[in-house]
Amino acid sequence: MKPELTVRRLTHAMGYRYRLHYSSLPGKPDLVFPARKKIVEVRGCFWHQHKGCIDAHIPKSNVSYWRPKLERNKRRDQRNMQLWCKMGWKALIIWECEAENLALVALEIRHFLDR
Repeated sequence: MKPELTVRRLTHAMGYRYRLHYSSLPGKPDLVFPARKKIVEVRGCFWHQHKGCIDAHIPKSNVSYWRPKLERNKRRDQRNMQLWCKMGWKALIIWECEAENLALVALEIRHFLDR
């Protein structure tokens, strides 16, 4: 199952309501809680190059294509985080590899949204 769908179902089951891909914020974040001014982003370890994760590797073929593409993704993520912060929003990043542990993700989400 896709990590974003897993997190969405879990968050909804916990009683939180959110907006999906909120177009008025840079990057159209995954889950947006407008009243709380909070964002939950679910990121794939490969596509967003999760540091230290086994899935965050550069493919051995066509390196000249993959390296710049994945670097652009990382720069875009950093830029969006800075813009959200400047706009007064707080963000929680959940990585694909973390989404497998639902109990831990539920704890992170509750702690993030309730403070």
